[in-house]
Amino acid sequence: MTNLSSIFLAGASRGVGREVAHCLVQQSLAVTALLRNEATRPALEAMGIQVVMGDALDPAAMAKAMAANPPQAVISTIGGLPKDGQRADYLGNKHLIDAAVQAGVQKFILVSSIGSGNSAVALPPQALETLRSVLIEKEQAENYLIASGLTYVVIRPGGLKSEPATGNGVLTPDPTVAGTIHRADVAQLVCQCLLSDQANNRVLSAVDRTMTYGQTEFEILSFA
Repeated sequence: MTNLSSIFLAGASRGVGREVAHCLVQQSLAVTALLRNEATRPALEAMGIQVVMGDALDPAAMAKAMAANPPQAVISTIGGLPKDGQRADYLGNKHLIDAAVQAGVQKFILVSSIGSGNSAVALPPQALETLRSVLIEKEQAENYLIASGLTYVVIRPGGLKSEPATGNGVLTPDPTVAGTIHRADVAQLVCQCLLSDQANNRVLSAVDRTMTYGQTEFEILSFA
């Protein structure tokens, strides 16, 4: 069991990141959340989360944010859709990774996406084409993290849903597996990876075992 008690979370304002924030608080971990704007600050602070303001696209701000109170682990769920203009999928994560290296962070968990890197084979061509620009950046971020020297975990969720957790979320090293998964289940898997060494230095796809596209038999990572 890994003893990581201070966590720096990027992407906590919405989606998977917000679900991860809830999960970390339930584990009684000390969480610092990076926010770009003030809108969700009160809600996060009400959860007992310390908030630091800054944009992941600003490397100096990331170095300063992490150096002020060096965390033991970093979790990043940042990224965006093509309509967001300049995306943080690669550059934002690069700056976070660089800051984490400088701060002596013990583990970095990156939430990416099925379709990135060697999991491109899991998506139909039309979906790959639609998401191509995002997936290229996500793959760059994955590769940058892997080459950084940090202990890493890359989690690639499938199609995301916002319903409550099912408890059926699983991680697989098989890049051909695709499916959907609830954001809350992704968050639970992230927390498991944080507190266990089983996923260290691995790239894993995250799906709901009951919502895969065709595959019924595939390797599942065990946290036992």
